[in-house]
Formats: sequence, structure tokens, C-alpha cells
Amino acid sequence: MRVNRISRARRHAALGVSVVALAAGVTTGAGPAAAQPKAAAAAAAECSSAYKIEQKLSSGTTWSMCWRYDGKAGLVLEDISYQPKGEAAPIKVLNSARLGQIHVPYDDGSVEYDDLTGFGFAQGLMNLDPGECPGGTIKKVKVPDSWDPDQSDVSGLCTTTRSRGHAYRMQGDSANKVYQAQGKDLLVYSVNQVGWYEYMTEWRFQDDGTITMNLGATGSLSYYDYDAGDGRGWPIGKGPRAQATSHSHNAFWRLDFALDGSSKNRVEQYDSTVTAAAAGQQAPSTRTTRTPVTKELAGDAKSYRWWRVVSAVGKNKDWHPRSYEIVPGPSTKYPGRSFTKHDVYFTEYNECEQFASNNPGNCGAGAGKSVDKWVNGQALTHPVVWMNVGFHHIARDEDQQPMPVHWQGFSIAPRDVTAMNPLTPAELAGQNGQWTPGS
Repeated sequence: MRVNRISRARRHAALGVSVVALAAGVTTGAGPAAAQPKAAAAAAAECSSAYKIEQKLSSGTTWSMCWRYDGKAGLVLEDISYQPKGEAAPIKVLNSARLGQIHVPYDDGSVEYDDLTGFGFAQGLMNLDPGECPGGTIKKVKVPDSWDPDQSDVSGLCTTTRSRGHAYRMQGDSANKVYQAQGKDLLVYSVNQVGWYEYMTEWRFQDDGTITMNLGATGSLSYYDYDAGDGRGWPIGKGPRAQATSHSHNAFWRLDFALDGSSKNRVEQYDSTVTAAAAGQQAPSTRTTRTPVTKELAGDAKSYRWWRVVSAVGKNKDWHPRSYEIVPGPSTKYPGRSFTKHDVYFTEYNECEQFASNNPGNCGAGAGKSVDKWVNGQALTHPVVWMNVGFHHIARDEDQQPMPVHWQGFSIAPRDVTAMNPLTPAELAGQNGQWTPGS
């Protein structure tokens, strides 16, 4: 009989998760309770200093948020706000942001896993060495339903800052002047072990307002799975031996937007069409159309398509509605399950809809246990975004030992959140819109 990649001890631990939590459809965790506003006026509960993350970056941008630790999802970030220089008050972006599932099917069809809801992802939080959080702070996390109740406090949450290279560079209208800045990020991350894998859940909050969500897989390949002799694996031992079984990592993120403090956001889809050059034109022409997404949607990424979430209540200093654009990362879309067949889902907020597959909550008769079943034509007034990013892992010799981190993820980028580049130097502040050289 095939031995699964999760150890017997972990299997029993995963099955032993609180029955009360399963019945309720929610999990308990460290930190303040998740405040899920149902109306635009609802204010998020303020968290204590122990669960507050606030960082002013050297460029003048401040990010602030609360954190808690969920017994299934792991790290959850809430009440996320962004305040670039020049803005009098923080601009709220998200009610909450977290992983929504890690679905791992093996190519030979023998097994598949829902790591968050079925295999103790949250309970596998790892202690971090100070060297893993250079220049930052490692916070203590109380892990709900810990496998070892005497060791439920884990030094497992790193907050630090990192440089990311050029934020911009411009020669300007004079050869004697170069405008350039090096970008800075607030980095928040944790590491969770599931079987042989160690997952790095990373959140990057850039000084230009972009948020990047990454999931990194490292650790080891399961040595129980070196038996793929039917073309569904790759030899990583000497000669043709040790055929590591190929598999997929389908990672979901769940984002509950609250632009300008309101959950009543709009969703818009943009598609561009390129047509051949007409008589008298020097080049092909491109037309972009906007389609309001007024009902729940299962969306597919393709060339010249993008989505944004738009504030219903706030505008920037140019009187343009604030929004965040969804920027998908590279993805190998897994067609084997209904919930992995689309790249993004926009669903109406429902408290029981917490995980993209194997959802433990009871959402009512006929509601289904996966995100695709929740897209049923309901009007979008409080949209929740589910992003699906897939990675097909065909092992290589270099994956041993240990296995280098392979990343998958996506970003949300500000679109008209501020009237100009939030990192604009003071001497260029007058160049908004049409301007003349020397202004």
C-alpha cells in the first residue's frame, strides 16, 4: 500500500482537530476575533499592540494591519491600511487577507490533499531562527489545537523590511539630473510544515502601495514517493532510479476588500482587442472595453484581460475612484477538479465560505464545499476575491537536498489610489497631468 507524504503522527493530529470548530465552520486562533463587516459603516475591531503590525518605510509610506492565527488558515492579516506620504490619513485596503487552500493532487491519481482543511497546515507552524528574519522582529504565536499543548507558543511570525531595487529612474529634461529611488518593502511571513514540505507564506507590502502574496514550497521531496515508473515522475537518483512522483500545488488566496473603509466595492473586467492597421494607419489599433461585474463570476485570465476592485465611496485628489488591480502571476491551471478550472472567483461575502475546497462550514443545503459552487448568480455588493495560482511540480536533481524554494503568487496594484506616484520627489510634484518642460 502506498505511504502518503504526511506521517502517521500528522495524519492523526489532523484528524484530531476540534470537532466544535468543524461543526461551527470556523476555527479559533490567536489574536483578536476576525471582524467581518457586513455593511459599509461597520468598523473593524482595533487590535492590541501585541497583534498590531505598523511600519513606516524610509520612503515615507506607512503600512498598518492586525494579525491573528487561525486553526486552519494559519496567518490571517486584517484591517490593512496604506498611508503614503502626502496623504493626511491611512487608506484602508482590505478587511482581511489569507490563504484559502493548498490543494495537492498527485499525477498518478493515487492521492490528493487539501493541506489547510485536511492535513494540519496551521498546526505545523515552525519556530524561526533570528537569522531568518534579518533586521526584523519574530513574534510569538499561540497555535490553536496544537499537537503538543505544552509547546503551543511558537516563535513563528517574522516582520522585517527589505529593499527591492529601483522604484523608478528618470533622466529628466536635463542631462545633469537623475531622479531615482530604491524601493522598500514591509515583509511579513511564516513557515508551516506539512509532511515533508515546508510552506513559506509571504506578504510583501511595497512603499508604492502594491501588495504581493507568495507561497513558497521548500523542505524535502517525500522519499516514500520515489516509485513513479509509469512516466508520471522524474528520476533523481543515479541512472533511472528514484522516480519522484510529479504533482501539483494549487494555491488559493482569499481577499476581502474594504477600499476606503467600505465593503461595498465594485468589480470591473477590462478586455482589449487588437485589429490590423487600417488604410492610412501606421500600426494596428487597440480598443479596451470595460464590463461591470455585477454578479458572482468565475473568471479566466488571458492576454489583454484584467480586473480591478473599485471603491464605492472614495476618490483620490484628482477625483478618480480609488481601485486595486489584480495582477496574476505565472500559473499552471489544473483542470482535474471543478474548483481549479478558473483563475479567479468573485463571490458575495458569506461568513461560512472560508476555504476554496473541502470547506468545513455548513453553508446550507446545496451550497457545496468548494468555491466554484458558490458562484450562482448572486449580486455582488460585498465582493470576496479568490485567486487560484497553480504550479505543476516535476522534480529535478537540484530539488535535493534540501529542496530550493519554488514560488507561486500574485499581486494587487494600486490604480488611482493616489493622484500621482506616491514616491514622487517634491520637485516633480507639479507635473500632474499635462505639463510643460521646466514646470
